[in-house]
Amino acid sequence: MVTPSLILFYAAAALTLGGALGVVLTRNIVYAAFALLASLIGVAGLFLLAFAEFLALVQLLIYGGAIVIVILFALMLTRIQDFERITDNRQWPIAAIVALGVLGLLVASVLATSTRTRTGPDGEPVRQGVGFEVFGDTLFAQWAVPFEVASLILLVALIGAVILVRNTGGRD
Repeated sequence: MVTPSLILFYAAAALTLGGALGVVLTRNIVYAAFALLASLIGVAGLFLLAFAEFLALVQLLIYGGAIVIVILFALMLTRIQDFERITDNRQWPIAAIVALGVLGLLVASVLATSTRTRTGPDGEPVRQGVGFEVFGDTLFAQWAVPFEVASLILLVALIGAVILVRNTGGRD
């Protein structure tokens, strides 16, 4: 039976896979960044279908917004002269074989793994999740320092990129 949630799942999955293929197959890096954004929006849709609203919001804000913007800023700050000597990589057949092998392993593991769900008294699957209070308490009590360290690493990387590519105009 085709339900609206199944149709939405297929649409989000198609957006995710289409965006991922766009990232890999396009030769223009700006188009690849926008294809990455489309793929991340599809993943956020999949999170919404799994009733993980917070993860969908984080996916859109952090990955869809911040990471793609950082990629575009890095592109704007990069000297285009450095890329004129780049040619095609001759190792792409090996990479394709490895990627297909990883895909085969993932498909085999998904097919071999059974999914356990809890059913309610009426026989319907019950949604299990962590409440926002527990999640927020854990996030800001136990994981606050790693998040701050990650943000500092990203800030240092962005400042380093600006310093590396700035035009000094002959003076230091």
